[in-house]
This record gives sequence, structure tokens and C-alpha cells, in this order.
Amino acid sequence: MIQTISYTSLANVMLTKRLPESLVAFQDDTQWQQFQHDVSELTAYLKTQPQLRWALCFADSYYFAVAFMALSHSSKHIILPGNHQPAALAELAEQFEILLHDDAVATIVGTPSLALPFTGAANTKFNTSEFQALDLDALKLTLFTSGSSGTPKAIEKSLSGIATEIDVLESLWGEQLLEAKITSTVSHQHIYGLLFRILWPLCSGRAFARQDLTYPEQVMAQASADTILISSPALLKRLADMTATSPYRQIFSSGGPLPHSAAQQSERLFSCLPVEVFGSTETGGIGYRQQHETTTPWQLFPCHQVMLNAEQCLRLQSPFIDADTWYQTSDQCELLPNNQFQLKGRADRIVKIEEKRISLVDVEQRLSQLAWIDEAAVLPLDEGHRLVLGAVITLTPAGQTALAEMGKGKLWLAIRQQLRQWLEPVGIPRRFRATDEIPINSQGKRQFQALVTLFSD
Repeated sequence: MIQTISYTSLANVMLTKRLPESLVAFQDDTQWQQFQHDVSELTAYLKTQPQLRWALCFADSYYFAVAFMALSHSSKHIILPGNHQPAALAELAEQFEILLHDDAVATIVGTPSLALPFTGAANTKFNTSEFQALDLDALKLTLFTSGSSGTPKAIEKSLSGIATEIDVLESLWGEQLLEAKITSTVSHQHIYGLLFRILWPLCSGRAFARQDLTYPEQVMAQASADTILISSPALLKRLADMTATSPYRQIFSSGGPLPHSAAQQSERLFSCLPVEVFGSTETGGIGYRQQHETTTPWQLFPCHQVMLNAEQCLRLQSPFIDADTWYQTSDQCELLPNNQFQLKGRADRIVKIEEKRISLVDVEQRLSQLAWIDEAAVLPLDEGHRLVLGAVITLTPAGQTALAEMGKGKLWLAIRQQLRQWLEPVGIPRRFRATDEIPINSQGKRQFQALVTLFSD
């Protein structure tokens, strides 16, 4: 029998009174008593260590949760690298003093590290009764976002903003998710996975899966009426050929645009339409929707205030960031009644070619309207003496047939001719690359450098 657990704030997670046998994580079930023991033991050790900036990098979500809470109760600054790759970690080494990890993550030569599971030491005993409420305003967290250039950019946040967002998530969906468990295809190393997969479940007493779901077959196998799926468009788009098995209680999707066809397929498979969450590492969640139609507007989170600047880009006042200041985004929007809005693209995806302003989003949308093309990523390419557009495309079955019959040269020419219905000549891609999939990272974001590399020949 699942125990109903009252929601608690992030500051008081370790102070909650739960049955010792209540489940914290599944896939090798781990109970609340064990979680308290592991956090207290690691906290006692960390309090003896001089380093302040600790990087967390884990494949196992349970060990990640232990480390996150122990570092918080040790008043350390938490650094979250975006992935586990040794070269990527090495690039960020100057951001932290020591790496806390599990056996799935390789250490960096010359960088201090500590691996979990942690066995502790005889002189580092810590009683769970010594846990105090966290000072969330004083605790800092650094995450990384790649932006449009692919270069990691450090984003520092306070845990108080994180906690406020968790409170809002619970107010919106907590009753619907009562006594459910959480499984996920997204990494806890990013803001979306951190919130939805780890911290919100800890505050609400919902058990979470220790390991990622990687393949569509795993997503289908985990479906049940008491399970919540935390996912992304990258995975949900791969369910097109699946057959319905069992429903999910609810599905959340974030990290990029979810095609209407993928949203509808998810509803057919799992009897629930995904809740899409729009936001960023810098802002946290901005809005949400369930895509009944392609034109379904976004609903603003209830604690936000918004306005538009001269370029029609969203300005946001939010307690997730700073309740007293306005944050300027590059998201072009149309504001609607009842705190709703439509997304129109990003201002930072406007390029000038021969003195004309070209929207890369518009070019991508025009390409995707063609019968031959399923998905498109458009980027500017510097050819030395001029700037041109390149398009990385995935082909529909009709496009694959056309490629086989016409060859690349004639198909690319036919695509350009079709685009002339909407675009000026300078806004039509001059170079094309067809791939099986658009390169994306673990967060579902397009990998800019990988796209550029496709045109390196």
C-alpha cells in the first residue's frame, strides 16, 4: 500500500516524518530510512571538507539526490555539468574544486573526486535529528546552457527560486499526481530533469526511477496508470510506430517544440495528452499547455508578470528568477487575454544576409511544410566572402523516394523552387544535408557545432 505523504517545502525535505519503509526510488527499491542514513552520512563527511564548489555528475538518480541534499546541508555551492563526457567535464574543470560522481562517470585526470556509494568514516557520524531547515536564499546552484553557439554558459540560481517553482508545480498538478511514481527519459543534470525528476518528487513523497529510459520500447514497458513520464520531444517523436499497451497517468514534455503529430500519438498510445512546459535554464518554467490544436496557446505560470519589448520579445518578472526585477528573453510572442500567449520564434535566430533580415525559424517552418521534408534545422554558414544558409533536413518517405529517383542535385533544386513561393532568394538555403536525425544533446536541444560539422567538407 502506498503511503499518502503531505507535501513539504524543499527547505524541509529531510525534516519530514515518513514511514521508514516508504519508497524514495525504485529500480532497486530504496526506502526513506536508507535515504536519510545516506544523506546524513555524506553530510557529516562533507562538513569536514574545505572545498566549497562541488560538481555533481551522476547516472544514478538516487545517488544524485543523496549528493544534492548532502551538499545543500553542508552549505556547499552545487555545480551541475550538462553531461558525463570526460572532455566536456574537463572543459568546465575551472568551475569547480572537486567532482562528486558515481561509477558510471569517468574522473578527470588531475581533478579531485569522490565516488558514491560512500562508506563514510568512523569519525564522521551525523544524526538525522541534527538536520535543520535549509537557508534557501544562501544556497547557490550553477547550471549550464549551450545557447545558440554550443559553448556552455554558466547560469547561477538560488535554491529559493528553485523551491518556489516546485511549490507552483505542486499547486498546479499535485492533486492529479497523487500517489504516482516518476519515470523519466531526461537527465537530472539539467533544470527540467532536476525539478520534475528529483526535487519535486522528494518534496511530494513520490518515488522516482534511478535510471533513465533510453529507448521507445522501455517507455512503452513502463506505462501504467500510477506512473508519470517526464520526457522530451526527442523521445516522444520516436514513438510513431509503437502500439498502445497501458496508459500513463500523465506525461510532461520540455526541452523543445513538440510536434502536434507527436502530441496526438502520445494521446493515442497512453490516453493522455502531454503537458508541454516552455522555459529555459535562466528563467525556469514560463508557460504550459496541452496541444489540442497546433494553435493551442500557452498558459502563463500564475506567479509571472509579462510585457513585450520593442521587438515583441517577452519580458518576465518571476519569483523563479527575482521577484523584483524584469528579465528580458529573446522569445518573440503575442500576448493574449487570460494570461495566455503564442510563441512566434526567437529574435536571436534572425540573421542579416545582403542587408535583409531572415528568420531562421520561418525558413525551417517553410521547409517542413514541403511533402519531402519531415524536420529541418537551418543555420548561417560563412563562406568567406559571403554569408549563406545551410539546411539539415530529415526526409519523409516521399522525400526518400524522390532522393532515390532524382538524386541530390535535382531534389535540392526542386526544394529551392518550392521555397520561392514564400521566401526571397537570399532566404533560401544554398546548401543541404540529409540525415536520419537532427543532432540533439541529452536535453533535446539541437547541437549547433554538430550541425556546422555536417557542412565541413
